[in-house]
Amino acid sequence: MTSSSSSSSSSSHSPTYLALLRAGPRLFPLKQVHARLLVSGSHRSLALLTKLLSLSCASRSLSYTHLLLASIPNPDSFLFDSLIRTAAKSRLPFDAILFYRCMLKTQLEPSNYTFTSVTKACADLSASKVGRIIHSHVIFNGFGQDCFVQTALVVFYAKCGDLSVARKLFDEMPGRSVVAWNAMISGYEQNGFGEKAIDIFRKMRVVGEEPDSATLVSLLSACSQVGALGLGRWVDCYICERGMDVDVVLGTSLMNMYARCGYVQKARERFDVMKERNVIAWTAMISGYGMHGYGCEAVELFWRMRDEGPSPNDVTFVAVLSACAHAGLVTQGREAFASMKRDYGLVPRAEHHVCMVDMYGRAGLLEDAMQFIRDWIPGGIGPEVWTAMLGACKMHKDFNLGVEVAERLLATEPENPAHYVLLSNMYALAGRMDRVEDVRNIMIRRGLKKKTGYSLIEINDAAHVFRMGDTYHPQSAEIYRYLEEMICKIREAGYVPETDSVLHELEEEEREVALRFHSEKLAVAFGLMSINDETPIRIIKNLRMCGDCHLAIKFISVVAKREIIIRDKYRFHHFKDGHCSCLEYW
Repeated sequence: MTSSSSSSSSSSHSPTYLALLRAGPRLFPLKQVHARLLVSGSHRSLALLTKLLSLSCASRSLSYTHLLLASIPNPDSFLFDSLIRTAAKSRLPFDAILFYRCMLKTQLEPSNYTFTSVTKACADLSASKVGRIIHSHVIFNGFGQDCFVQTALVVFYAKCGDLSVARKLFDEMPGRSVVAWNAMISGYEQNGFGEKAIDIFRKMRVVGEEPDSATLVSLLSACSQVGALGLGRWVDCYICERGMDVDVVLGTSLMNMYARCGYVQKARERFDVMKERNVIAWTAMISGYGMHGYGCEAVELFWRMRDEGPSPNDVTFVAVLSACAHAGLVTQGREAFASMKRDYGLVPRAEHHVCMVDMYGRAGLLEDAMQFIRDWIPGGIGPEVWTAMLGACKMHKDFNLGVEVAERLLATEPENPAHYVLLSNMYALAGRMDRVEDVRNIMIRRGLKKKTGYSLIEINDAAHVFRMGDTYHPQSAEIYRYLEEMICKIREAGYVPETDSVLHELEEEEREVALRFHSEKLAVAFGLMSINDETPIRIIKNLRMCGDCHLAIKFISVVAKREIIIRDKYRFHHFKDGHCSCLEYW
């Protein structure tokens, strides 16, 4: 045994070291032990000082920790490693980076432990620039192939959203821990690439790596994004088969997956069996009800939360107000909005204002909506408010007010092509076709194009994506033939196309196919062709469903005798027996 290790061992058994252990991460007892060190002359022991510093940092007494560090004449690498690691683990990432800089100034050589901890700190801060500098230090110091440092770098780049670099590092790793797999799955999921997250998970299973709870939480969120109900159900079965502990995070993820995949009854079952429910769990269930048009259930759960659950936060109020807006529950929405400040001291934010305007507007109370805007949002009205107001004007055919609102909307975000489409639509509905052409020309001059819509349906764990009028699917000919036959049948049942739904289509070639071959109609046709039992057809659309598709699918649900569930950009629509769960509040 070397003299330094012998000294460290003896220090770890000294009365002072035991006193440090008893003090723990508490500032006053630590100062008492520090005083004992000074009186006894043990303040020269780096082992004791390292422990003292680490505990001081863990107690979050940062000014004391920095003063203590500055008083040590010759700190070693182990001291800095311990301090950086403690700061990173104690959610003090900024201080971890400061300690790393202090270490560099002393010209001590960092270790793989140093880089693992300081890279974690950069990831927690999303400090892209600093993290890249540290990556260069990693390579310079010869730790580029260290598996722990590689994993930390993958986590860092994934959290910073630089997924191409994260994936390159990930693919080059000779061996990958579950942490590295989780970093890539979570990175893709959090940046909106649900399909890629699922693809990484499947590769993880192929190589035999077992997922942990963190893996499943990210995977369930990815399933929620893309509507992968089959995989989400597999996760649920996997958890049960292995007897995994379902904590509040995993339980909420399961519940949210079912709700966002159109299975709200199963979401409620998961909610009811949760051993612990925090504000996030309650809010997710209320939001799930709201998305599906079950406004009364959402409000009922909200009142129950107020009586027996945690105090609602501002996100909870967004969920319940949105549920009221989509179910026409004006009285309940007013009461919920009033209770925010009165009962919980919460100041309404832009999201709450949008929900209130949306609620009044959908209920046909356009003047009340405008009055709310004047009273509650006197200045700095954002585009979301005007978008909600515009939707109400269109729904209730107040096209003159709609034109005024659309012009205000365009003034808030003049480079957003979606606003030009809405303004063009309003001009057309108001009969001002000259202005429609003007708007189209402005879009052409500025090179603005509206977002392309698509619909996705999952069959046998495979995702099929459709866009308006496309012929990329290998069964396109059969799909179009089936859809033509279905449209003939629903016409016989009384369906009359809503031509207003294509007034916003600016390109001439799109107008020819806009009504009949919208992406959701193609997806519904493919679903009916491919699923022969009575299983509901489940579809995800990235934009708001148009009025004609909404009407046509109500008729299709009667003719085909099938339940059809569509999740568009804003909510779920459950079509059954010619009715929709949205009750036209969409």
